[in-house]
Amino acid sequence: MRYEKGRKDASRGRIMEVAAERFRCDGIAASGLAKIMSDAGLTNGAFYPHFQSKAALVRETVAAALEDQSEQIQEALAAGGLTMAIDAYLSAAHRDNPGKGCASAALLPEIAREPSETRQLYTERLLTLLRQVSAKLPRTRDPEGVAFGIFATLIGTLQMARAVEGTELSDRILAAGADAARTLIQPLEDEKAS
Repeated sequence: MRYEKGRKDASRGRIMEVAAERFRCDGIAASGLAKIMSDAGLTNGAFYPHFQSKAALVRETVAAALEDQSEQIQEALAAGGLTMAIDAYLSAAHRDNPGKGCASAALLPEIAREPSETRQLYTERLLTLLRQVSAKLPRTRDPEGVAFGIFATLIGTLQMARAVEGTELSDRILAAGADAARTLIQPLEDEKAS
């Protein structure tokens, strides 16, 4: 039985949506295709008309997640600059919702073990994100270097805040990370004011 194109596109989108959340919550290795397909309301056999392999699904969901993150960063930068973007990233709401949050914070160790094609795609998308942030930095000798430092601080802080037991300690980690990230841009803003 043949289905119209819209239905196939909707099924593919649902698989990607479920997979992205599963990967971020449970990890790539722990997320089996059977569970993803079941959660998407589809049979296991419905997977292969959409994706050649689980690696292809991982690659596409990571690309989509980074594209979404790029749009969110652009919106935050436009609305309130780097400080607002830092505060939004290191919020309790982001910490408490890994299934919809930053793919990098949730998946970096596993992405490092993915096939070269996935790591290359991740690298390209990460560099795009870094360039977005570095373009918003005041003049500095190494805007990409500062952007790398900001991203490393944000991602590491979020990972640590999610890993510890207890909300009070986790909140302290988020606040300390936000202060550290703001410190990376503070001298640049002071320089711009003078």
